[in-house]
Amino acid sequence: MPNKITISKEQISFISEIKERVRTAQYDAMKSVNTTLINLYWDIGKSLSDKQKESWGKSVVSTLSKELQEEFPGSSGFSEANLWLMAQFYNEYNSNEILEPLVREISWSKNIAIMKKCKDDQERRFYILTTKKYGWTKNVLTHQIENKSYEKYLLNQTNYDDVLPDHLKNQAVLSVKDQYNFELLDLADEHSERELETSIIKNIRAFLMQMGNDFTFIGNQYRVEVDGKEYFIDLLLYHRQLKSLIAVELKIGDFKPEYKGKMEFYLSVLNDKIKHPDENDAIGIIICKSKSRTIVEYSLKSSTMPIGVSTYGLTAKLPPEYKNLLPSPEEINEKINRID
Repeated sequence: MPNKITISKEQISFISEIKERVRTAQYDAMKSVNTTLINLYWDIGKSLSDKQKESWGKSVVSTLSKELQEEFPGSSGFSEANLWLMAQFYNEYNSNEILEPLVREISWSKNIAIMKKCKDDQERRFYILTTKKYGWTKNVLTHQIENKSYEKYLLNQTNYDDVLPDHLKNQAVLSVKDQYNFELLDLADEHSERELETSIIKNIRAFLMQMGNDFTFIGNQYRVEVDGKEYFIDLLLYHRQLKSLIAVELKIGDFKPEYKGKMEFYLSVLNDKIKHPDENDAIGIIICKSKSRTIVEYSLKSSTMPIGVSTYGLTAKLPPEYKNLLPSPEEINEKINRID
């Protein structure tokens, strides 16, 4: 028989207070589930943190967990591990004026995923804001974190800021990553553009997850006709929030400046012949195996049409040199401000 833990009157009183908070929170949760639950967990975390500073032993957390689970058998979330997460949650965010109000805007499980996997404040802010904005599930959020979406967003190369109207540019910038991870497409290291396109079509769901929640697939080798001649766009997508057609060109080598001219031609045709009157102008994304950032910069500088240039890889890992390309803290802050 294990030794029974002796509980002091002060500890009994403390546990009773927590039980009362749970009762109150359960009632309030009927009106506002997420905020109330996060506030409850925040308060419990603060209480546990305060008691630890008073040199209470770890056993009180184990005891509290057992008492809460016995008192509220239909409630989940009061395991010993989760109580420790509440304390960590409070300790990590209580003095952070920017993140502290934001954590109440997404669910507990998503907060924990971000807290465990992201240590940088701006990275955490990015994922909290994007999760809230796009309604990501926990699985989608985890996928986005593991796919380094934060870094890819910071590094993306487009001219959207210069050529799109204000009400579209922020959403458009968010819609393009600097690098896409095609490891789920099961491609060999050496492949042709046709093999790349065919693999994308066979794995269209995985591809659209890479692109983002608001992208839908219209067709591949999408035919347009100009002056009796046929032209084919590799992939034609649609972005629901932007209400724009998205032309995607796939290249298995380095980016070349002439790709920009071809994309401008496609966008002009889409705008004149394909888009509906209530839709916004088409947007282009050129996805290459690699690129010179300087060449892309010069190529896009003179364009009046919205074009982004990205790369793709067959692994989730970012090239080591990307770390040195991340913007300054001020530029990072400005980019993340666009999400809110």
